[in-house]
Amino acid sequence: MAPMVLSSCVLGPEANRSANETEIVEPLPLTAVAALGRLEPAGEVRRLAAPVSGFGGTPRVAVLNVQEGDEVKKGQTLAVFDNRPQILADLAGIRARLRTIEIEILMKEREVSRYELSAQQGGTPLVVFESKQDELIKLEGKRQESFAKLTGLEADLADSELKTPIDGVVLRIHTRAGERPGINGVLEVGANKTMEALIEVYESDVNRVKFGQEVTMISENGGFKGILKGRVERISPQVRQRNVLSTDPTGDADARIVEVRVSLDPSSSALVTHLTGMKVIARFKPS
Repeated sequence: MAPMVLSSCVLGPEANRSANETEIVEPLPLTAVAALGRLEPAGEVRRLAAPVSGFGGTPRVAVLNVQEGDEVKKGQTLAVFDNRPQILADLAGIRARLRTIEIEILMKEREVSRYELSAQQGGTPLVVFESKQDELIKLEGKRQESFAKLTGLEADLADSELKTPIDGVVLRIHTRAGERPGINGVLEVGANKTMEALIEVYESDVNRVKFGQEVTMISENGGFKGILKGRVERISPQVRQRNVLSTDPTGDADARIVEVRVSLDPSSSALVTHLTGMKVIARFKPS
């Protein structure tokens, strides 16, 4: 039987490490989230429409007093509709009719008083007196009908001019002079004293976006100079389809995104007050 030979091997330094020791791996630095967006007024945006007539139609715009980008004050007339001259003519007619009815009522009241006195003294049959009273009641009814029509025409006259309910700026005009407004109304007015940005963050990146996070923005196409600064104000709970399209023709128009609202610092907001709708590239500072 051959003798058993025992051999030994020399272990390298890696093998001498304690089993309890673990290798420490440095984490990779977080990269900033970048996304496209657009500038918007932080206040309300009103879409102003034309009045609807009793037949379901809308009048045409006769005069348009503003252009896109114009600053407007609450109560300012922005447009005049082509039904205004007819309403003014109808108002003049109903007012003249009311004056005539008032005179007729005054004369009829005097006549009724005479017939009442005569009927009390037996000089006039009661049926004649009652007939005169009925005539007075009918005139008073006509007066009430005319007042109701007058009130309606005055409301129509107010609607024949389009006035802004807020201070702001004209964001977009949908209907020009001579055109009949469609479903988009006549124009849009935004309260632009402060501005914000609506940023579309890819759903795969939204987990790195937090409330209050610092954000910097530049113009995608050079529409303004410098860098805008702001903070995350709101993060939408819904995933939606992308709306802000990149100028890159290879961009994914069907990408799924989450809308993130970023409030601009006052100094940054003042720089872009008249740039509603301008596209920006936003970078969210890693937290």
